[in-house]
Amino acid sequence: MRILILLIVSLSTWLSAIAQKPNVVLIMADDLGYHDLSCYGHPKIKTPVLDRLAKHGVKLTGFYAGATVCTPSRIALMTGSYPTRLGWSKGVVGHILSTDHGLSPKALTMAEHFKSAGYKTAISGKWHLGDRTSFRPHRQGFDRTFYINKSNNQTDELWQADKLLEKPFKNRFLTEKFTHEAISFIQSNKDKPFFLYLPYSAPHFPVEPHPDWEGKSNYGVYGDVVEEMDSRIGEILDILKVESLIKKTLVIFCSDNGPEPMIKESLAKPFRGKKWSSLEGGTRVPCILSWPGTLPAGLKTDAIISAMDLLPTLAHVCGIELIKLKTNHVPIDGKNIWNTLIGMKKPHIRNDLLYWHGSKGFEAIRVGDWKLFPKRVGAELKGNGPALFHLNKDIEEKNDLSQLHPDRVKSMQNLANQRLSEIRTKFIPLGRSHTD
Repeated sequence: MRILILLIVSLSTWLSAIAQKPNVVLIMADDLGYHDLSCYGHPKIKTPVLDRLAKHGVKLTGFYAGATVCTPSRIALMTGSYPTRLGWSKGVVGHILSTDHGLSPKALTMAEHFKSAGYKTAISGKWHLGDRTSFRPHRQGFDRTFYINKSNNQTDELWQADKLLEKPFKNRFLTEKFTHEAISFIQSNKDKPFFLYLPYSAPHFPVEPHPDWEGKSNYGVYGDVVEEMDSRIGEILDILKVESLIKKTLVIFCSDNGPEPMIKESLAKPFRGKKWSSLEGGTRVPCILSWPGTLPAGLKTDAIISAMDLLPTLAHVCGIELIKLKTNHVPIDGKNIWNTLIGMKKPHIRNDLLYWHGSKGFEAIRVGDWKLFPKRVGAELKGNGPALFHLNKDIEEKNDLSQLHPDRVKSMQNLANQRLSEIRTKFIPLGRSHTD
């Protein structure tokens, strides 16, 4: 009876919240590893703001970025679809993937869905979905833009719509600038529903701390940068409180992929692999959601959840009908995982997930607690043939069980082929531009 009462109260609270069109603040770190926050076990980096967010919200331990590198990960996040549905095959814009390419103007982004429902939309941070004129974020549904087109090691230009604001920008001040712009947007739109996308460029290399944060952590410059980002997120939460928006706003924090391999200080423990790798460390990342009074405080779940799932889930809680404004729209591969987020005792809707290597495309599939690499080289194991792991018992992916479970290997391979075939039947190519 008590559980039933709690569910009724929770449902009533949620219905009241969505009737007011809740705000959404989606914050994403760049190359932050699973282990790089104190609430995810780091012994030296201190992240009190995100720790509190997790304590009073929902902490995900089975959350996967859309891919193992920036561009396809952001495609999956923005569209709710596997990146190959939007024509991606390998690389990031400006590395392997030509700068003439970007997210197709025919694609429907999260911002466009929110905008169609009357939301004000903004990006303040790193875009990396195309830097040619036709690919810029203000042409993909964002009313207000303040951004760098690529990673902070690939560009020295800071933009607002088509206006070049700074060249060169000072990398160590970007986190501060993105935060201040985000706060300005919140203050300007406090009386109307808004969607704010805040994709920080930190802690992507070059790792250069703000002068006020240099030497402040107990973990070198990498710790300095992560701890500054944590504090800046605190500034966002503070302004939400000042403007009486905290209970009207769903705040989400995640990372775009695993940590950069060249930065030894960034960690993906307890997993093997980092960015570019389809091992767990390359794509399983921190994710925290907070909505005081609506989401339960202190809930922790290891359910399989993808960045793709955020779009249909947000559409559900914000009362947004996913639109089909453009031709050649593609299916959404994300699932509405709201029931899991509020702790309902129902079977989790997602049981399988495809993994996308940064330069090789599809490389692995997870089904329940099992993970299959059709080619064991992807698991960084010697020899030929597949590699099969039971993640619940072998999180480091070291004990290959493929010889013991040939039927499971076959069934998982068949499911992967089915998923890939479904993708190939409905996709659109990447956008291509020959002009600046």
